[in-house]
Amino acid sequence: MNVQFAVKDEDIYILEVNPRASRTVPFVAKATGVAIAKVAARIASGEKLKDILDQEKTGQPLNRLAVKTPVFPFARFPGIDTILGPEMKSTGEVMGMDRDFAHAYAKAQLGAGLELPCSGTCFISVKDSDKVSTIKLAWQLLRIGFDLIATSGTARALKEADLPVRRVNKVHEGQPHVVDAMINGEVQLMVNTTAEGAQTLIDSFSLRRTALVKGIPNYTTMAGAKAAVGAISALQTGTLEVESLQSYLKASN
Repeated sequence: MNVQFAVKDEDIYILEVNPRASRTVPFVAKATGVAIAKVAARIASGEKLKDILDQEKTGQPLNRLAVKTPVFPFARFPGIDTILGPEMKSTGEVMGMDRDFAHAYAKAQLGAGLELPCSGTCFISVKDSDKVSTIKLAWQLLRIGFDLIATSGTARALKEADLPVRRVNKVHEGQPHVVDAMINGEVQLMVNTTAEGAQTLIDSFSLRRTALVKGIPNYTTMAGAKAAVGAISALQTGTLEVESLQSYLKASN
């Protein structure tokens, strides 16, 4: 069985109990058009996998991309940090499907309750190992019309690369600081990668929590940030189109 718990002080709540079957199975079935559960049942009844897969027309090139995004319950629990660890914290997933990755990713984010901004200001604060790759990301943000603000170390790296950026205080450096800017509606997107260590996680907790409460999309890895910027760029060039799952599957056959 797969059991999901919520723990609050000394109280333990059971959210749900499910027979153990990976949620990846229905996702992959929808993404590929292959009824994996049916295939498994036929194998269990004695049929050969090769014969079944030939009948299911697998191996054909797909004209679509599917993105799975987890859904987290952080907003329902006051004071909870959004940082991820080895524990399973998601309470579900959503699928975004389209002809290219950028649009599929944008749909998945929207399905998870996160609306990507198409303009505004992006706050950037990254660990030292991410500063080089941040420069390219910052250029992309500028090209699609975003303004940039950053904490001292990141701002210095961006200015050395001749990028226009405004420095903003960290919380411990005193007001007005970045959390003030977030509360005042001056930040629409956040990229914040944190160095390892308990103290650095504690220091950046207020950033993550404020972003959650204010509904500011927050990306804590460079891979996630790059995907988000690509999705925003795609959204700026047109609207998201809605198609049935069947239309994607028929187009591949």
